[in-house]
Amino acid sequence: MNIQTQKTAAYQKRYDALKQTRIPWMRTWKELATYLAPTRGIFESETPNNAKRIDHKTLLDSSASLAVGVLGAGLMSGLTSPSRSWFDVTLCPRGLKKLPGASAWLLEVKKALESAFAKSNLYCVLQTMYEEIAVFGTAAFLVEEDPQGGIFCRPFTAGEYVLDIDEKGRVNTFGREFFMTATQLQKHFEGARFSPQILQEIKQGNSASFHKVMHLILPNEQADEQCLDFTCFAYKSVYFLEDGTLLREGGYHEFPVVAVRWETKNTSESYGRGPGWKVLGDVKMLQKMQKTKLVALDKNTNPPVMVSAHVQGEVNLLPGGITRCNSLSEAAVKPAYQVQPDLTALEQTMQQVRDTIRSHFFADVFVMLSSQEVPNMTAAEVAERRQEKMLLLGPVFERLKTELLDPLVERTYFILLRQGMLPPAPEILNGLELHVDYTSTIAQAQRSAALEPLAQGLELAAQITQADPSVAWQVDYQKAFREGLESLGVDGILLKEEA
Repeated sequence: MNIQTQKTAAYQKRYDALKQTRIPWMRTWKELATYLAPTRGIFESETPNNAKRIDHKTLLDSSASLAVGVLGAGLMSGLTSPSRSWFDVTLCPRGLKKLPGASAWLLEVKKALESAFAKSNLYCVLQTMYEEIAVFGTAAFLVEEDPQGGIFCRPFTAGEYVLDIDEKGRVNTFGREFFMTATQLQKHFEGARFSPQILQEIKQGNSASFHKVMHLILPNEQADEQCLDFTCFAYKSVYFLEDGTLLREGGYHEFPVVAVRWETKNTSESYGRGPGWKVLGDVKMLQKMQKTKLVALDKNTNPPVMVSAHVQGEVNLLPGGITRCNSLSEAAVKPAYQVQPDLTALEQTMQQVRDTIRSHFFADVFVMLSSQEVPNMTAAEVAERRQEKMLLLGPVFERLKTELLDPLVERTYFILLRQGMLPPAPEILNGLELHVDYTSTIAQAQRSAALEPLAQGLELAAQITQADPSVAWQVDYQKAFREGLESLGVDGILLKEEA
């Protein structure tokens, strides 16, 4: 066994171990895909030309799928809307932003990041990732360097990849498997030593047979920041085939996979659980009730019948049909029993279940205006009610900030830096730490909660000042004003520099 075969065997063993750890999760993912996201998930090593079949006999009510779509769209518009700025680049601590040239440089960096996001397929990927994490509790996509400049994102679905974590519970290992033809292998992995079978397929131009390719990204034990060779990068990247062929070895400066978990039970779990896990029982119950209602309606409009012995020939149940019968004393055809279902009570119960499902997916938060119970609310009351509901997304925002937004911005920043697409930093800023502030709708809702005590404090100060004007100097109204505007998400560019 040569060195290459030994290395591939070690990688295969590592990948198989990760797949073994994933098995208990796969059972639930399959059910979640069936009832909530029938077009998502890859669980049977599906090849590219094998379309996934949707079981419409099981999925009779699409309310849960609609709720998933609402949550995905709500997170997309509330966290990373492509139509508005959703982050700011600043320095840590923020006071350093006053350094000469700092504000202008930070603004250029922000514009470069926004341009890279807009030119890439990031926003298309994020939409699917939000729905993926809502259903399965885990979502992952790969952020690659685009040879044309900028970034390129490669999304994945449940069952297609494996994850592992470090001692702090952070995802640091990623593996996946996909299929390629022999011709595609030759094109993408030039210089690889293929088996005689694949070489024969390449010679024949066979495009019907697929070969399973494994891709593994894991920490590099020989990492060295001073070394410029890929073998010394922080993370190792390897492609290999089931037959032991090592296709490519490479590396990444930073972990290229953005892996997000909705919530985890502890720091030893590689995968997360999302709202889909909590409503799976409700969704199954809703499908059962929908089936019961449809059967009741069917029996009510087309009931089972009893046919008299005097009927001659076939019974014609079509509209206007004629059935011949020798007896006039009894009906030729009559219902076997009367079906009188209480559809109103059934529909009310179903609606209660739908409301529960929608609440778990925060649908009532994102479509609050269209489902408002009090139609005569003022604009201020609507804004206050919306802010209160947005606060419910606080834990979700913090999780997505840590595992999605921060890694995404950081990875993109370093890619652009290596590509020379960022403006040179002023010398005075060398060695200073950058910080990202999020200014999306959901982020602003979390920060605007600080406005209430600020407003109450200023109101109290105004009342006391009327009784004793000498205490007015203790309140810095200019700083309070700036703090309030920043909490509302007003761009710092619009504020004058403090004297």
